[in-house]
Amino acid sequence: MTPPHAPAPHELVALRQRYRLERERRVRPDGMAQYRDTDAEFGYYTADPYTAPTERDARHDTVDVAVIGGGFGGILAGARLRQQGVRSIRIVERGGDVGGTWYWNRYPGVHCDIESHVYLPLLDETGYVPDWKYAPGEEIRQHAVRIAERFGLYADALFSTQVTSLTWDEESETWTVTTDRGDAFRAAYVINATGTLTEPKLPGIPGIETFRGHTFHTSRWDYGYTGGTPEGGMSGLADKRVGIVGTGATGIQVIPMLARDAAHLYVFQRTPSTVDVRANRRTTAEDVGADREGWARRRRENYLRIVSGEPEEQDLVADRWTASAGLLEKLLPSFRRQGDREAFEEAYEAADAAKMNELRQRVERTVTDPETAEKLKPWYRYACKRPTFSDLYYPAFNRDNVTLIDTADTHGIERITERGVVVGDTVLEVDCLIFATGFFVGASGIHTGKLPVHGRGGTQLLHRWARQGPRTLHGFTSSGFPNLIQMGSFQNASSVNFTHVLDEQAVHAAALVAAAEARNALVEPSPEAEDAWNTAIGKDAPDHEWFHAECTPGYYNREGRGRPNGPTAYPHGAVAFHRLLADWREHSIGEALRARTTPRPSDSHRADTAD
Repeated sequence: MTPPHAPAPHELVALRQRYRLERERRVRPDGMAQYRDTDAEFGYYTADPYTAPTERDARHDTVDVAVIGGGFGGILAGARLRQQGVRSIRIVERGGDVGGTWYWNRYPGVHCDIESHVYLPLLDETGYVPDWKYAPGEEIRQHAVRIAERFGLYADALFSTQVTSLTWDEESETWTVTTDRGDAFRAAYVINATGTLTEPKLPGIPGIETFRGHTFHTSRWDYGYTGGTPEGGMSGLADKRVGIVGTGATGIQVIPMLARDAAHLYVFQRTPSTVDVRANRRTTAEDVGADREGWARRRRENYLRIVSGEPEEQDLVADRWTASAGLLEKLLPSFRRQGDREAFEEAYEAADAAKMNELRQRVERTVTDPETAEKLKPWYRYACKRPTFSDLYYPAFNRDNVTLIDTADTHGIERITERGVVVGDTVLEVDCLIFATGFFVGASGIHTGKLPVHGRGGTQLLHRWARQGPRTLHGFTSSGFPNLIQMGSFQNASSVNFTHVLDEQAVHAAALVAAAEARNALVEPSPEAEDAWNTAIGKDAPDHEWFHAECTPGYYNREGRGRPNGPTAYPHGAVAFHRLLADWREHSIGEALRARTTPRPSDSHRADTAD
């Protein structure tokens, strides 16, 4: 792992000291409590600006499978269930259409940071070939629609609807699903696919509720106020002073667009992101080998292997993710480490320093004002924050109408007034304040308690986990909660290309349903199977706690509180996990099944959503 121009030992010592200083400037004592839910008085931040709810009758019928969430996880579950022959599938989605994150995120400049030919799922099955190496948000959203239409998922879907409870009925061995629209229907199976980027968060800045100007969250972009489209042209901002809070993946994309159109833009930054080369370009089918059968699957498997540290003869995607794959070891555990640990960590740190020096030099080359350039330099280890990619971000700070406000020394914005933002001794008046503060990552309603789940004997899932600790088999199923299948990143494996992971999970979830149907059984692992899985994922859990404890605060380390080791993820990476699941489905799927005590509900009582 020895990098070119590896820093000398004394340079690494100085770098560690600088990283520690920069961390202390930004850590806040309130940790995750510095953020507020978009509930109660802040509920207007989550109102759907794109689709008005339509009047409909409440549903009191029975379906085979209820899928909670209409993002890529939900529609992939629906598609894979269809391939297993499941007729009656009901997606329940809070938004007005499918797409999940890509339904909500329509801000100017929105693109995916994973190559579209591996990010967009079911390309082989739908015959679609993306036009750009990194697809714009609308192309991604339209592909979600394409999947839902192709697999007949609209017929019985409930949009602008939020599930409020799940209750297992022992007598009928079905789930009762209630919603905020008065629905109370039954489902033989429930698949929770509410995603990892679901709940917007706001900074808990004193006075945020007193601001009298215009304000919104980037996941609910107000084009009625700004004018324009995701391609720009926001004429409504031509005479406006705009403030934006947040410089993560969203801020990196939207700030150059605001810089073009606003009279003046104030960028409030606590911690700068790493911003590597994007180099987006149009692509052809020939460029990506789309003339060959199974091209998309081969390409995404190749990508997954490379970013997981597995050997590959050829890098088909060849971007900055794959070029820096070795530095993802602290985020994506695998068997990448070889030989003596001390020697590995020394080589890893040197490679990390070389990459971060390269990224800081990019700032110096691009940003003309030395003071601004210094504030934009990232001083932390590469895996401390999700990398970002843009060729437009740094040049935006060379414009006369853009001002960077660094808030590190005040640990963020101090307060908000009726007319503006206070940082130190400076009051900056703005007409519009935009929050690019992201989401509570991984916080599905089931895990936060907003969606209560009552299983056998009325036991609530979170109460059981509070007593015994989280318990699953492969991250999908839990004893005492029959036919409830959870998708996400908990106790399974993850990767930077999460749609690939979700598709593998969807295949697995659909196989569980098919096996249960074929054997007249319930999907429910034994406590012994849960114990064995907890032991397996805890046994080889990588020791990364020390690394994240030294990082600047962010969602990777719970805002500076650390990222504890433990049985939270499969320790050998996504490639190995997918192999394990495939082998288990072939040889051991009966471990997750339990005999039914009642017959399945009659077809005459189910919604008819056959293809």
